[in-house]
Amino acid sequence: MKFNKYQGAGNDFVMIDNRDLKLSKTQNELIRELCDRRFGIGGDGLIFIQNHQDYDFEMIYFNADGFESSMCGNGGRCAVAFAKKLGIINNRTRFLAVDGEHEAIIEKENWVELKMVDIERVEVDENYFVLDTGSPHYVEYVDDMNKIDVFEAGKAIRYNERFEAKGINVNFVEIASENALKVATYERGVEAETLACGTGVTACALTFWILNKAKENPPTDINIIVKGGNLSVRFEAIDEQHFQNIWLCGGATFVFEGTI
Repeated sequence: MKFNKYQGAGNDFVMIDNRDLKLSKTQNELIRELCDRRFGIGGDGLIFIQNHQDYDFEMIYFNADGFESSMCGNGGRCAVAFAKKLGIINNRTRFLAVDGEHEAIIEKENWVELKMVDIERVEVDENYFVLDTGSPHYVEYVDDMNKIDVFEAGKAIRYNERFEAKGINVNFVEIASENALKVATYERGVEAETLACGTGVTACALTFWILNKAKENPPTDINIIVKGGNLSVRFEAIDEQHFQNIWLCGGATFVFEGTI
């Protein structure tokens, strides 16, 4: 089987051209083995690119545990870059993912801007936020990221009584400046800290607007610093419950290809 490897801000994915439908979505053990960093190719997840009669292509995303999962933002941006490499698209596309239709633009080489789903509900608590940006996210602000054990603290929240059954991605956020955030994420399905999470940084950017909504012209174009690099999120805010025209922007880079 031929494969490609892509990464977006350190979020890495095994990419499979599955337009011939040789692989099934139910081959969970095989997908898990391919994502294994010691016995397989290695990746935070695996993505199928498949044909769809109404879209340029369909993206099907699997977590490293081998099971199909909710939307992956950085995976979506890498899928767009891979689709261009396959000759399916040029610099603009409309494709289907598990959470619905997405648009994307390749502005320059290795840089993809992906339109995310609109947000219609945000749970705002004194100490945290919960929202779904294509995947469910818990967002907590901290004073010093260096003092947080992302794996242990994230795992404790992901497996607490409220979230254990369905799981949730857990984000810790440190405010770096008036329009920049540092973000670290524990991802369900991977069950570890990843170097970046696209839907996660999107969630963090929107909650940052909520924190600053009382100020004049709260920021709607946020720079995000993650351990795997830099991303940005821009959006239109209607109120603290409603956000639209959300774009996740950043690098989507081909790493290598091979046969396994």
